Parts: sequence; structure tokens; C-alpha cells
Amino acid sequence: MQSPGKQPLIGSIPGLLPFLASPLVIIRELFSVFKKLCLAGVMTVAAVVAVPPAAVVEARTPPESFADLTEKLAPAVVNISTTQTVERKGNEMDDLDPSEPLEEWFKDFERRQQDEDDDRSSKPRKRKQTSLGSGFIIDKTGYIVTNNHVVEDADKISVTLYDDTVLDAKLVGRDEKVDIALLKVNTTRELTAVPWGNSDKTRVGDWVLAIGNPFGLGGTVTSGIISARARDISAGQYDDFFQTDAAINRGNSGGPLFNMDGEVIGVNTAIFSPSGASVGVGFAAAANLVKPVLNDIKQHGRTRRGWIGVQIQSVSPEMAESIGLDKARGAMIAEVAPDGPAQKAGLGMGDIILSFDGKPVDKMRALPRIVAETPIDKNVDVVIWRKGKQQTVKAKVAELKDTGPTAAVASVSDDKVQPQKTELTDLGLTVSPVTEGLRKRYQLDDGVNGLVVLDVDDDGDAASKGIRRGDVIDEIQQISVQSVDDAKMALAKAKQDKRKSVLLRVLSGKKIGFVGIKLAG
Repeated sequence: MQSPGKQPLIGSIPGLLPFLASPLVIIRELFSVFKKLCLAGVMTVAAVVAVPPAAVVEARTPPESFADLTEKLAPAVVNISTTQTVERKGNEMDDLDPSEPLEEWFKDFERRQQDEDDDRSSKPRKRKQTSLGSGFIIDKTGYIVTNNHVVEDADKISVTLYDDTVLDAKLVGRDEKVDIALLKVNTTRELTAVPWGNSDKTRVGDWVLAIGNPFGLGGTVTSGIISARARDISAGQYDDFFQTDAAINRGNSGGPLFNMDGEVIGVNTAIFSPSGASVGVGFAAAANLVKPVLNDIKQHGRTRRGWIGVQIQSVSPEMAESIGLDKARGAMIAEVAPDGPAQKAGLGMGDIILSFDGKPVDKMRALPRIVAETPIDKNVDVVIWRKGKQQTVKAKVAELKDTGPTAAVASVSDDKVQPQKTELTDLGLTVSPVTEGLRKRYQLDDGVNGLVVLDVDDDGDAASKGIRRGDVIDEIQQISVQSVDDAKMALAKAKQDKRKSVLLRVLSGKKIGFVGIKLAG
């Protein structure tokens, strides 16, 4: 009986019995068996060799210790302490500042309770509020980097060095858009500074080290890896954050994120956490984003950003298909500023910017950063997609100026005149040309013309894309539509061109944008 799962190599022993009468035959048979065994072994080896080896991926061994690196870098990391004057009513309790050590807060509890008993009136009282953060020295002469939110509105800024030396700091400048600030301390001693690294070379999975002052506890070191690159956390239009699982907590803001060469590749800025403590999802602004900002602040006291004067939006797959673009990419121009660089260069609404100054624009949110980092007054090539063709135009980059908010439109009474309704079944919309009654009802400016949306099919693609009553459509497939007949002709041409989607330019409130809509049927 054979063992389960085992098979004889050549044959069973009884198969040899007929040959026992002849020694020569036995020898020949044994030689044959031996030959077959050897052949089987060779074939087995050959089969193993013939299988192509899998690609070898070498994993870098985690460092045995971060002690040497920490010893070298820690002296450049500082504690940032700010004081600001705030007002509160006499009958309000002070909130616990998350960055204030618990022991210090409780020591002060009885004094604050006494203050409450002494003054229960509703008169506002001024008090000093202290907050803590982190920073790091980038120049031996005393320049220090931190987050803007650490020092914003501060009356006084103090810096505590690694050896507990406390120095007064002056705010050189700050930038709210990337949440960065530059400080300067005066001292006769030579400070320890850390170098910047090239954050563009940092890869997901690389080891990193964070050093800072969480919860006011003083120098704390944590390690982890880069979990993701180029995160957009809706902090601003120039978002470019590393995500890391190195523990980052309150008080780490403004501290450095180091690579294993001891270079700063990020500035710890934010965390994602329901509790306020680290859950392994921290964010650091990329070094290559903040370095040009800091250079501008140091030289000019403010940030100088490039500007071309356009409002842009993302390109959806439906929009790309409707205009013959190979895939959803680039940034579509939704509005052009009067007398701005874009208008002077001949750029217009509906153009899709595919590259700027030789840099590809794969996603809409890449363009603001590319333009912002372009030198002022530089003439650049702008590659666009316009009416089914790729073109290149020249534009001169200007400097971005801060502008105030626009004035709101005053409300007016409704009008009783009934508009003429027409159903565009291909779009799932009911529309009407702009009338004075509709202009008043939906608060449309005098210069607005086109088709006003009066009803939207809830099951249609237009509804899912956010088109609502009161929106105005003034272009279909980049063809101006001032009447229902214009719209029907544009839709008929799209069908003739075998388009599955059409591109609409839509005015919604005070915003103009483009929407790609799938044709019904």
C-alpha cells in the first residue's frame, strides 16, 4: 500500500521479478532504472532553473537607533512661547489651553477662582494668554522657522533653546497661505542650524524623524515613515503636505520633519485626530513649498507670488470627452481678470491650461503653486487646449496683490411675469431666456444673458453635477447660447459629432464655471 500522497518513481518491485533468472538482464534493468532516475533529477533541476526569478526588492533595514542623529539635530530645535492679550467677561472660566502643561494650569486654578469671586460683573477683563509651539534654526545668525498659527496675534514671542536659554524673538514676516513664519533672535553665541533637504526626492515609505515640544513637555523625538505625498488638506490653495505616522501632537506645530540625512524635508503643521492626540496621521508642509516663501520674507518682508489673473476649475471626464481631450487633466479657465496677464496674452474662458512654463498641469490644484513660484515679470509658454486643438501662447507673469471681498448684491422683490419655459430633454433641464422678471427674481446682473434654469430633472446628470434653479447657461460646447434655438443647435451639433457629453458654461450666483453633462438617451 502506498503512503497517501506518494507515487512510485519508476515502477513497483514486482515488475522486476521476470528478469531474476538472468544476472545480465538484471544489470541492464538496474542501469535503465538508474538512468531514468538521473534523467528525472536533471529535468527537475532544469525546471527549477528555467523558472525566471521574481524581481528582488531589497528593504532597507530600520536603523538600530536614532540616538546619533538626534544628538546632532536636537540643538537646532527650539520651543516657541507666545503671549497675547485677550478679553473675557468676569464670570467666564478660562479654557484649558491644550498646549499648556496640566500641572501649571492646576497650580493657577485657585487664583483664577478667586478672580471669579472678586469680579462677577459682565465687564470685559483683559488677561494674558500663553501658548506653546515648536521651531527650528535655519541660520547660525538667529533665523528661526515656525508656523504662522503659532505666532499669529502674539504680543510677545520668546524662544527657548536646547540648553534652556531664553531669548526674545522678533517676527520678520509671515505667510498665512502656507502657514509659515520667520523669526529672528539676537545673540552673540553661534547657534546650531539645520540644512534644508530636497522634498521632491522624498518617497513614500522613507524613514523620518520629528522633533518638537508636544503639550509643552520640551524636546521630544518621534520616528515614522512618509505615509503619502502631496496631500491636499484644504488648508489653502497651495497645499502640498507630507503625511506621516511619526507621532505629532499639539505643540509640535512649527517643528521640523527630518530625513535620515539630517535634512529638513517638512514643517510639522497639522494632525488628523478626533481626540486631539496623535493617531498616526500627521501633516508636514513640504520643504520645497516653504523655502521660496521664507526667502521672500527674508529679502522683502513679505511673500511675492506670481499671478496671471484667472479663476480655474477641475476638468471632469465628461468635460474632457465633450471637447475631445484625451483624458481629464489640466485646469480650465472659468474667468479672466480684466487687464490681467492672461487677458493680455489672449487666454479666455473655456481654455484648458495643460502646462505652464514647461511644467505639466496634471491636476487643477497644481497650477496655483506653479504660477506662484514662477519669477515675477518672466515671460512663459502656456500650453492650452482650445476648441479641439493644442496651442501655445506667451504670457508675462505679474505679482499677486491681495484684494478685498466683493460687495454683496442687494435683494429685490419678485416679478409676477411668467417666463417662457422650454424643456431640453437631452440635458434634463427646463430653461428660459433671461427676462427682466427672471433677472430680478434670481438677482442677475445687467450684463448676464443666456438661458435661466427653471427646473432640473432630479434623476438627470445635471442635477448630480450641482446645477440648480436660477443658474444661467450661456455656452454649450463653447458656443454662445442666448436663445433656446441656439441651445438646440449646439446640442444637435454635439450629437452629430458623436459626443456623449457636452460642456456647459454656467453662472451660479457670482461664480462662473464649466460643467460636463452626459447627454440623456
